[in-house]
Amino acid sequence: MIDRWTLPRVALVAALLLTPVWGWSHAARLPWLYLAALACAVAFFATPLARAFALWWGVLDLPGERKVHAVATPLLGGAAVYGAFAVTVLANFDFSLQLKGVAVGGTIVVAIGIVDDMTDLPAALKLFAQVGAAGAAIAYGVILNTVPTWIPGFLWLNVILTMLWLLTVTNAIQFLDGMDGLAAGLGVIAGIFFSIVSLQTGQRYLMFLSAALVGACLGFLPYNFRPGGGQIFLGDAGASFIGFTLAGLAAMGTWANDTPVISLFTPMLILGVPLFDIAFVGVVRIVTGRVHTLHEWLAYTGKDHIHHRFEALGLTKTQSVLLIYFIAGTLGLGAILLKGATPREAVLVLFQAACVLAIVAVLEGVGRVRPRR
Repeated sequence: MIDRWTLPRVALVAALLLTPVWGWSHAARLPWLYLAALACAVAFFATPLARAFALWWGVLDLPGERKVHAVATPLLGGAAVYGAFAVTVLANFDFSLQLKGVAVGGTIVVAIGIVDDMTDLPAALKLFAQVGAAGAAIAYGVILNTVPTWIPGFLWLNVILTMLWLLTVTNAIQFLDGMDGLAAGLGVIAGIFFSIVSLQTGQRYLMFLSAALVGACLGFLPYNFRPGGGQIFLGDAGASFIGFTLAGLAAMGTWANDTPVISLFTPMLILGVPLFDIAFVGVVRIVTGRVHTLHEWLAYTGKDHIHHRFEALGLTKTQSVLLIYFIAGTLGLGAILLKGATPREAVLVLFQAACVLAIVAVLEGVGRVRPRR
């Protein structure tokens, strides 16, 4: 779709892709800002194109009983986010083996997500594709180092944990893509905290990758999180890509050299909201008898996630999303504080995070029993 803003968008992207701009950002010690700006500009330019393509092909998310939007809305916004991240990485990064794994896995996730957005694939088939994407990342060396080396079979245990981690975070972000601005906004918040913690731990490579993801999500948000409702949705492709990429970045990083607890909980705090939501909802569905098998759990859709519960409390959709942003930011600050913390300080930070999530659980419980208006 060509409008009066098309040429300025193209000019901005072209200017940012020029080599001197990259050199200037390095000279000013602001390469992270350049990467975020480039990804943001590409996404801001590509999202209207993705919207026009979705309208042309009829790739729309139709209103329904289990949906919160009232009008048919184009999908495929995730293609713009993926494209912005890919262009930024291809133009500015030397691919490490692990980055190749995240890139290959992320591409598989996006491809199957686009097909799902267009045809509505069975849940089991999507999970199979996600397992393949996670397996590709693992094959390239994206493996958690959680299990100590003195435990027999530690390598295979780490591989299994990595597989579970990638699948859990990917689906956790996807499940939260139920209100305008939520999944992409959480991608921005998590990406910012991963950038900061990467800087704290001397992992500039991961800091730059996180900045690129932040920019890609920011470029999409103006079309999705706006008064009057989003003009386009991420779709399964976009939400899954954001989740898979965040999970991959977390697995690539070394968050503490000599403190396994801090290394484990740093990414878990940054991704605390989606991880808590998928765990809480899963337990509630099993306890209440709504699901009995893995197939039922994969196929089940309902308004029982954190954003639905907050809306049931009387908050507007925007207020619900902003409150979730605040909770995610609070947990992310805890991850920053873990760096250099003494054991006692680390315990206090984790206790504070547990208290925050306990309050959220209570609010969700109230939202679950309160009748909808």
